[in-house]
Amino acid sequence: MKVRHIVLALLSISVIAPIFLYTDRVGNFFNPSSSRSDFLDDVAAFTLSGDTRHLNVLPQETSNALKEPIGIVYSDHYTNAFPNKTREHKSTRVLSATNEERRPQLPNPIRQVTDPAPANLTTTLDSHPNASHLLAVKLEQQPTQPSGKIYQEEHSDNKSDRRTEPADAQVRHLKDQLIRAKMYLSLPAIKNNPHVTRELRLRIKEVSRVLGDAAMDADLPKNAFDKLKAMEQSLEKGKQIQDDCAAVVKKLRAMLHSTEEQLRVHKKQTMFLTQLTAKTLPKGLHCLPLRLSTEYYTLNSSQQNFLNQEKLEDPRLYHYALFSDNILAAAVVVNSTVSHTKHPSNHVFHIVTDRLNYAAMRMWFLGNPPGKATIQVQNIEEFTWLNSSYSPVLKQLGSPSMIDYYFRAHRANSDSNLKFRNPKYLSILNHLRFYLPEIFPKLNKVLFLDDDLVVQKDLSGLWSLDLKGNVNGAVETCGENFHRFDRYLNFSNPLISKNFDPHACGWAYGMNIFDLEEWRRQNITEIYHRWQKLNHDRQLWKLGTLPPGLITFWKRTYPLDRSWHALGLGYNPNVNQREIERAAVIHYNGNLKPWLEIGIPKYKNYWAKYIDYDLMYLRDCNINP
Repeated sequence: MKVRHIVLALLSISVIAPIFLYTDRVGNFFNPSSSRSDFLDDVAAFTLSGDTRHLNVLPQETSNALKEPIGIVYSDHYTNAFPNKTREHKSTRVLSATNEERRPQLPNPIRQVTDPAPANLTTTLDSHPNASHLLAVKLEQQPTQPSGKIYQEEHSDNKSDRRTEPADAQVRHLKDQLIRAKMYLSLPAIKNNPHVTRELRLRIKEVSRVLGDAAMDADLPKNAFDKLKAMEQSLEKGKQIQDDCAAVVKKLRAMLHSTEEQLRVHKKQTMFLTQLTAKTLPKGLHCLPLRLSTEYYTLNSSQQNFLNQEKLEDPRLYHYALFSDNILAAAVVVNSTVSHTKHPSNHVFHIVTDRLNYAAMRMWFLGNPPGKATIQVQNIEEFTWLNSSYSPVLKQLGSPSMIDYYFRAHRANSDSNLKFRNPKYLSILNHLRFYLPEIFPKLNKVLFLDDDLVVQKDLSGLWSLDLKGNVNGAVETCGENFHRFDRYLNFSNPLISKNFDPHACGWAYGMNIFDLEEWRRQNITEIYHRWQKLNHDRQLWKLGTLPPGLITFWKRTYPLDRSWHALGLGYNPNVNQREIERAAVIHYNGNLKPWLEIGIPKYKNYWAKYIDYDLMYLRDCNINP
């Protein structure tokens, strides 16, 4: 009986014990918080109550040590935003089961507990009975970043990349490919491979055809990217065949040297053609004086005279001096000046021209009088006092050495600067500005105007300026270094270096108010003659009127406000627009005159609006704006 009871007890234990063990495991499965809480409590108790130093033997791993496989996700509308050209993405988003890459850098729970904690955090954890559990719950509640926001960030990054990319990036890439392809074709290893040679030549033709005259990526055809990829593949083949880097470097250096030489030649040629164009009279401007001269000589003597000739020597009026052989240019100066005067009848224009244009100039202003203003047109040939015995410059201009200097530029003693080949330096009209008291013996003040300017405001205020004993009133041009004295004068010559300051500020010819009384009192013309004689061999300065003007009026020039005279419209396309609008006079100094085709287009309208292109003479000579 005892044996039976023992056997039954063992059987019951063997049946009941597994049941108890199983039910305990199931309970743990459905309610893991207690065991996890116990684990975190143990860790928290161990860390917060003891030493917080890291283990030094084994390297510590973070939760970022293991990463999911990368999977790039694009939405349908995002793929449509790609350009034709494949671009590397600045930031590639990845899929991760734990969203580690999407969320902000979350603190590692265990590291946050094991690392030294801030004082306030330590106090909170110590004071709370279930601190570790609260920490775990807080970490689980961290929000993850929505996938839509990820796409928006990626799309904005891509758009910013495209904005910062140059507008001609693809054009530059294609041009670089052409250079590489031409370089490969010249290498021996490529020449020995006819298949690659033919392929490269074909690609060069295709890319050249695609490029055409394109300056920006927007100008390229739709198949440009395909041609770029095809060329890249062909270049890769050439790169694999050609492994001699020294030969490549040598060839590139030779190409660079050849390109620099071509650039130098083209620059010189461009300078020559620009100077030639500036010196050449357009066909229409050649036709105009011929038509006007013919018309002038059909008039009887009474019709050839201007009105109000009694005003020519009245010192109480506003007198202008204009020396020009360009009829349209002189007309613009007169018309623009009169249109801005308050009392045109008080303004007198003295125009001096050469013998060839005298009749035409008179005919133009007879047929197109400038309102109530007075006009006088004179022939320089009538100035009998202006001869080579009186004027050193006139004697020099007719000398064989000067003619040789101008017309035989291949000589060793000729200056290579084409600027000094301009015929205006040979014209005495250009030097009349130094003889104003002789031309206007009864006047006290004269405003000298060049024929390549436009007047935008009333200039009457210049006559009331006090020049403080100076002879010349002009706008200074020393904003840049090249407008100082050392730019125009030869300071290696002791005559120049002893008498002048190389850093002295230059000033502008073109709009100058001259006090003729002071001129006569200080005998300025004689000073000019003396320096001209000293410069007979052109050792003090080259040619032109500004260098002798700087010398003649040294310490005799009164600086005018810059708003009176804006310069540079004949060579500088970047003149400040505000400076142009506020200037009383805008000056087209330089080769790019507004009546030439090479004139800067955006400045031409300031000049052209003072010409009536519907006039019969202009239509007959095909002169258009």
